[in-house]
Amino acid sequence: MNRTLLAVGIAAFGLTAATAAGAQEKVTLQLKWVTQAQFAGYYVAKDKGFYKEAGLDVTVKPGGPDIAPPQVLAGGGADVIVEWMPAALAAREKGVPLVNIAQPFKRSGMMLTCRKDSGIKSSDDFKGKTLGVWFFGNEYPFMAWMSRLGIKTDGSAGGVKVIKQGFNVDPILQKQAECISTMTYNEYWQVIDAGIKADDLVTFKYADQGVATMEDGLYASEEKLKDPKFVERMGKFVKASMKGWDWARANPTEAAKIVLDNDTTGAQTEKHQVRMMGEINKLTDGSTGKLAEADYAQTVKTLLTAGGEAPVITKEPKGAWTAAVTDAAGIK
Repeated sequence: MNRTLLAVGIAAFGLTAATAAGAQEKVTLQLKWVTQAQFAGYYVAKDKGFYKEAGLDVTVKPGGPDIAPPQVLAGGGADVIVEWMPAALAAREKGVPLVNIAQPFKRSGMMLTCRKDSGIKSSDDFKGKTLGVWFFGNEYPFMAWMSRLGIKTDGSAGGVKVIKQGFNVDPILQKQAECISTMTYNEYWQVIDAGIKADDLVTFKYADQGVATMEDGLYASEEKLKDPKFVERMGKFVKASMKGWDWARANPTEAAKIVLDNDTTGAQTEKHQVRMMGEINKLTDGSTGKLAEADYAQTVKTLLTAGGEAPVITKEPKGAWTAAVTDAAGIK
């Protein structure tokens, strides 16, 4: 081959490579919280090349106490976010047009964890007690539960005193509250690791109280979903993400290590992440990524019937979820 042909060949190769690289569609995902096994499916999909195989270049942005995913989405800082459905529906009613496009989590992991020495054996014993509750959109299931029980949350006689719980378990350790908000995969184990035995605790899973709501769904902007190309891109993203979640269930220890590799803070430990991965897998098991209409309806019913002093939503949402993305991905 002469130099001219060689140069042409190299140029053609470079053009092909550049075209292939340029074909990678960019997607930015904003997580609800910090890097941990709660989001393993997305980190696995990126690490194992599932997104790349789908023609996607995905950026995963960790969340934190000062980050509100709906605001990030509204401000154009992400294409898709991880959010709990109560917070998403509340944001939608307030004017942020979030739409659920997929639901990797099939079950709720939220609990209220109480000290046995507080005398609490059932929900009948809550009255007069101090309960730690997460806010910033995470309080809605709790408020729905208290409303259903007919318990006031303003600290008045016959009600409960609610303290705004930080994202730690200090209130129960320091006996500032008889009960605190925990997730089955995270804070509950922090309490155990702090030295309180499981036999000395009483837990109330929201799912068992009839007020479980959908957690960790994927949400996009209603405006962007009007673009068929965006819907197609989100379909690829969801399908690759679910492949990541499937891999995480089959390889929990390895998935936890991938999460640790992506934790730039160094705050997470292998023991905690492996344990968290096992609990998270229980919540995603059985989900194809497609939101079940019955699960959506149950969440809406819980929120609408909550009433109380500060209702989460006041009317039946319209257009709050779509099957267009999962349909585009061929997910059933």
